Amino acid sequence: MEKVQYALWRTPAVGEDAFRAGLLADLVPALQRLESVRGLRLAVVDSAVAPAADKRLANSDSLPDALLSVWLDDAWRRPQPMTLVPDLVARSHAWLVSEAEPIVNSTQPPGADARVPGFCQVALLQRPPRLNVAEWLHIWKGSHWQIAIDTQSTFGYRQNLVVCDLDGGGPALDAIVEEDFPAEAMSSAYSFYAAPDDATLQAHQTAMMESCARFIDFDKIDVVPMSAYWFSPAAGP
Repeated sequence: MEKVQYALWRTPAVGEDAFRAGLLADLVPALQRLESVRGLRLAVVDSAVAPAADKRLANSDSLPDALLSVWLDDAWRRPQPMTLVPDLVARSHAWLVSEAEPIVNSTQPPGADARVPGFCQVALLQRPPRLNVAEWLHIWKGSHWQIAIDTQSTFGYRQNLVVCDLDGGGPALDAIVEEDFPAEAMSSAYSFYAAPDDATLQAHQTAMMESCARFIDFDKIDVVPMSAYWFSPAAGP
């Protein structure tokens, strides 16, 4: 089984909430009907995550409006979202990724509508030229992950290492990170950094930023808060 992640951009005539509703009503059922699809996650920008707007970081020309994760028998025989819902998706791009899950969400199950509580912070990473692949991975997966867990209120954490660009010519990405946070973390730095007081907040912020600076160039990262939906045991807790 292989995991494919698609960045999706909505058609200009479709608003954020209408895009979310259309993906849930049309794209997800269409994918679920395919025998090769073993699991689905959808993260999408909508009004529910508007309070987290200050966490949005744009260094690319156009940030994606959704991140679709699909578990497939064969990534080279993957479905095409633009074909399935052409009125909704103006553009998509797919990467084959290798997923690690340092924190499995075992405390915040999705609701009846499949939405996971809180929000998902999606980060699109590029490896800095100053680090080779081994050095970059040693920092990110060898030590940073524990600092991130210790200094933030994440209840779900997925590291997706890009294996290859399936469509060719897309954004130059080396990894895609998904971090699930409680709803309060959208507007409260204390909640986001799991800090009960000012001193802890300052310590956690400093530790996190210093650790990130070791393997991320901040002018080469995109961060997008999204609402997350989970549809299958093959792709979730």
